[in-house]
Amino acid sequence: MRIGIIAPPWLPVPPPAYGGIEVVVDHLARGLQHHGHDVLLHATGDSTCPVPMTAARAEAASTVGPGAPAAELHHVVHGYAEMRRWGADIVHDHTLAGPLYAAQAGVAAVTTNHGPFASELGCFYRAIAPRVPVFAISHHQASTARDTPIAAVIHHGVDVDGIAPGDGDGGYALFLGRMSPDKGVDTAARVARAAGVPLRIASRLAEPAEHEYFERAVEPLLGGGVSFVGEVGGRAKAELIAGASCLLNPIAWPEPFGMVMVEALARGVPVVATPCGSVPELVDDGVTGFIRSTVEGLADAVRAAPSLDRRDCRRAAAERFSTARMVADHLDAYTRVLAGRQPVRAA
Repeated sequence: MRIGIIAPPWLPVPPPAYGGIEVVVDHLARGLQHHGHDVLLHATGDSTCPVPMTAARAEAASTVGPGAPAAELHHVVHGYAEMRRWGADIVHDHTLAGPLYAAQAGVAAVTTNHGPFASELGCFYRAIAPRVPVFAISHHQASTARDTPIAAVIHHGVDVDGIAPGDGDGGYALFLGRMSPDKGVDTAARVARAAGVPLRIASRLAEPAEHEYFERAVEPLLGGGVSFVGEVGGRAKAELIAGASCLLNPIAWPEPFGMVMVEALARGVPVVATPCGSVPELVDDGVTGFIRSTVEGLADAVRAAPSLDRRDCRRAAAERFSTARMVADHLDAYTRVLAGRQPVRAA
């Protein structure tokens, strides 16, 4: 199969540090090529994913600001022209503007909603779904789609075989994610203090809203074993995850997936999280982590996390969240779309 993939135009694939969609696109492109399919990735000019690539510009867009719609439209129109010239059987579009253009581009296309349906995105995907099949990334996310037809529910995957397990010898809990109230960074700090376990907070701190939240709610909780290490990527990120006794992920919103939880499980790191969004689909309570609702319950879980068998965490990642499983699910969905089967609502 000749599969085109259009990534968003904001970050390279793979991203140097933070970047959720770009990590997924990188794993998917590599995995499809590894399984013998022809892949063409349309991404930013500074992307380094080892598959054939095209780009509308030599570098990444500098910001998602007032000029963002024009930048994305330029990226999309150029991308579909390249896919048409290349002879793609199907294009997997991960942008927002792309599915609106796909119908007139002369190429079969699908798209993945990486965000919540219960938002302004809901009406967008409801409008395009009859023409461009929509994939969801968790069953919980799909359950919120209301009358939007969902063509497939496909969990993200990681290259478990390429990820070395860690032994948690650092003795600290780890928070890894955006500096946002939705991610529960201040809750993580309070939980760690209640548990008496050191916490390392790894997060980007760049946007004004991130600075405001950090200075108001997180910085006053630093000290006493709670430390802020900033944004990490590459080897530093891998070592930080591997050394953690658990990933502390007390999210306060219905997160559609949560890639960081799968990355932690792949390294054998248990996940301690709140029962929001996709968490119950990713974490087996009492086996690969603990799911708790209160600060006290989360603190007890952080203390208990080292008692869990890290091999169970890694085994779950290999069986349920591998790149091979993700690729197989996508290929099945692509085949059904090309065969003209109608999308069905996910259970």
